[in-house]
Amino acid sequence: MTPQQIEKHIVRYGDLKPCKTAFIDAHTPGSDQKENFTIIGGGVSESPDQHVHIRQTPGFNIGAAGQPPKCRNSLHSHRTAEVFFVLKGRWRFFWGRWGTAGEVVLQEGDIFNIPTGIFRGFENIGTDYGMIMSILGGDDAGGGVIWAPQVIEDASEHGLVLGENGTLYDTKKGQCLPDDVNPMPLLNEDELKAFPEPAPADVLPNYVARYWDLMALAANQPAKVIGPNGMLKDKPGFEVDFITRSSLGAEPHAVDHHEVLMPVHGHWKLNWADGETLLNPGDTCLIEPGFSHSIAPSMMGEASLYRITATDDPAGSTWVQ
Repeated sequence: MTPQQIEKHIVRYGDLKPCKTAFIDAHTPGSDQKENFTIIGGGVSESPDQHVHIRQTPGFNIGAAGQPPKCRNSLHSHRTAEVFFVLKGRWRFFWGRWGTAGEVVLQEGDIFNIPTGIFRGFENIGTDYGMIMSILGGDDAGGGVIWAPQVIEDASEHGLVLGENGTLYDTKKGQCLPDDVNPMPLLNEDELKAFPEPAPADVLPNYVARYWDLMALAANQPAKVIGPNGMLKDKPGFEVDFITRSSLGAEPHAVDHHEVLMPVHGHWKLNWADGETLLNPGDTCLIEPGFSHSIAPSMMGEASLYRITATDDPAGSTWVQ
């Protein structure tokens, strides 16, 4: 591949195109300044304005959320995996029917494999604009978002209506539901009982990995973060490894499945037979199966990245041994 061809498989952080109307809470005070980024795959955006950088899906989706301080993403749930790692800032994740069942604060580089089937939300509690990168299980990312009832009710007071077809309609712009589309129904009390509220003691050891723990674990070889043999045991249709400058050898390698490289710190040189390029924090690079390549830090200093590799496991609920 030429450098020009490989560049089509890279989404640069500085080239990311945000959507500010991606979800039903886009007008709700406290959530109306968030930005959604769809990097690989169609994601779960409910807005026709969402820009998709790479439409090809390797069995999962890659996205991101950017928010200023005190901005939050409302309570919702997913049918497949939703994994976040913090690229910039300090973030509070909370869960439960009302967001009061538990919470965890994540710093830069920390990763959270949120259990499927629970309501979750998150907010930037730092002092600057923050960015979290996401991995969503499945080519269709689980078919969309399931919102807590109060989120849909609050949104209607600010002009947004979600159709059963998963599309948003803004009544402030004169939009209305088509005649053949009903509004998204609210979950009833019996349905809400199916959404568990795990205690923090059950969530934190099994679903959260801290950056500096991973740095230590990856001192001599890649640290297995998510997978059946990972620090966070799961089979979501992909595996996640954490890599530092001393984790990999210089020899080129190729894999049978797609992989995605996402630097956290430092500058990484991607080499292949016909060229080389640099990957920087916030960049996302899709590697095709069979593509022989090597990657290594291009300069001294702290260097780390997450590598996501597709597997043959079907996307679905969180794996229980």
